[in-house]
Amino acid sequence: MTSKSTRPMGRLRKTVLASTLAVTLAAGGTAAWAIDRFVVEKVEISNVSEYEASRTAATSAGSASGGSAADDSGVSNADTADSTDTDSADTAATEETLTDTSYQSGGDSINISTVVTGSGAETVTYYVADVVLSDATTLRSAFAQDSFGENITETTSGIAEANNALFAINGDYYGFRSTGIVIRNGVVYRDEAAREGLAFYQDGTVKVYDETATTAQQLVDDGVWNTLSFGPALLEDGQIVDGIEDVEVDTNFGNHSIQGEQPRTAVGVIDENHLVFVVVDGRAEGYSDGATMTELAGIMQDLGAETAYNIDGGGSSTMYFNGALVNNPLGRGEERGTSDILYIGQ
Repeated sequence: MTSKSTRPMGRLRKTVLASTLAVTLAAGGTAAWAIDRFVVEKVEISNVSEYEASRTAATSAGSASGGSAADDSGVSNADTADSTDTDSADTAATEETLTDTSYQSGGDSINISTVVTGSGAETVTYYVADVVLSDATTLRSAFAQDSFGENITETTSGIAEANNALFAINGDYYGFRSTGIVIRNGVVYRDEAAREGLAFYQDGTVKVYDETATTAQQLVDDGVWNTLSFGPALLEDGQIVDGIEDVEVDTNFGNHSIQGEQPRTAVGVIDENHLVFVVVDGRAEGYSDGATMTELAGIMQDLGAETAYNIDGGGSSTMYFNGALVNNPLGRGEERGTSDILYIGQ
């Protein structure tokens, strides 16, 4: 694993965009709106942790209203308390094992491996995290600067450290666009259907879905815990999806093609509560050339995924474990700022 970088690079993408826009304006363009749209931070919720806690408390209070000391099965609160005490004692006795590349605690495990294929200019290096969870809600999401909105960025490592994460990958960079369904940790943040998304349910299932065929609230009512809005879907029923080389995620100003050999991040589903996360490094000749969408789909297929989904890549592609970067972004060990992460806490 590479050592963690300490340089403050969370504004790199913003700097590039600002420079590009400045040239456009100097040339007499009329895109002044773009600086405001793609560079200036627009905070909609400034304390996400507090906001989520209040929403969760309100939901719990609503569910508990009208309840009684015993449920329909006749189990009393006292019986539940005794059971909780026993569960707590069992949890406390669970042995944890942590190494530089693995974690094991009860029914939860994380195993990280490095794969190198090819040689010379065709070398591709990628990192695999095989994750098994006993509870699907252990996989959480966090936003840069603990704030929700547009153009708010921080490095994956920075967000991970702020949330006491053991493992993390970059998310879907929701803040670069104003569309998509954004549900995080069971809370709705945005409901602007636009594309094919990925939904993580509280029961451990994960599904690719059409955002335009539902609503954020319906998804939450159905048990969705987190969503990602990027794409494309790479695998369905274990088979590579047709046409993935031609998908456009964004068509707005500043968008770069997601085609070609690029750094990549993908999420795969092997079974309920059994996930595989892959980060492919790229744009670094001799170390890692990157992967096309079809090549990425092949990697996920070889790992045994039945469903796989592409998320934000390029300089954002980052994997973090136990306090350090796992991959080597762009072959320079330098992270680019992103809007959000998926993580597992310590």
